[in-house]
Amino acid sequence: MAETQPLRVLVLGATGLTGGKVVNGLLERSEVAEVVAPVRRPTGVDHPKLTQPVVDFDDLAAHSELFDVDVIVCCLGTTIKKAGSQEQFRKVDFGYSLKAAGLGRSAGARAFILMSAVGASANSKIFYNRVKGELEDAVRELGYPYLSIYHPGLLLGQRQEHRTAEALGIKVMPLVNRALLGPLVQYRGIEAATVARAMVNEVCGLATTADPVVGRQVWTYPEICRLAGEI
Repeated sequence: MAETQPLRVLVLGATGLTGGKVVNGLLERSEVAEVVAPVRRPTGVDHPKLTQPVVDFDDLAAHSELFDVDVIVCCLGTTIKKAGSQEQFRKVDFGYSLKAAGLGRSAGARAFILMSAVGASANSKIFYNRVKGELEDAVRELGYPYLSIYHPGLLLGQRQEHRTAEALGIKVMPLVNRALLGPLVQYRGIEAATVARAMVNEVCGLATTADPVVGRQVWTYPEICRLAGEI
């Protein structure tokens, strides 16, 4: 049996729907020695393995020491409505995420796990998908030994903020999912808890690998469910 090396993991987007579940899952695992979860404001959460530094995401470089970890999980994301404009949306989803990825690579992080979206492509005519695709391409250029990209469909779960369009989608998704078969299965809505479990399992799998095999895989609905242990 391979020797387990407890990991230091940094989670971005730790107060979000998926990121929060990733943090909680990692804290329960013996393969994880510490979880670093940068936040904009104190959350009041307390755990012996959890470090939650308050940071200015517009100046992540000032907190470069935080990125000296083994693995980074990036679940950062917003909506154009919440951000206020396409420019502000891009600053969060592309700018913050890419800056964090670069700081991690410079500090020696060996694995980067990125939450993206189904349909992400730098060539997409849809602004949201195009930004996600451009981020993926930019992160690939950083040369992480292990890069994993998640392409979930609509994320299902109870959010802190109300998103009207997503709330409507969630209501009809169980019916829609049954109709999405074959190549369309990747567009199925998926529970955020399922995505989080998959990410946690993938992170912990790296604890027994001193030098992870170079990987640049993209996970869609079926693979995410398998990683989560649901198939």
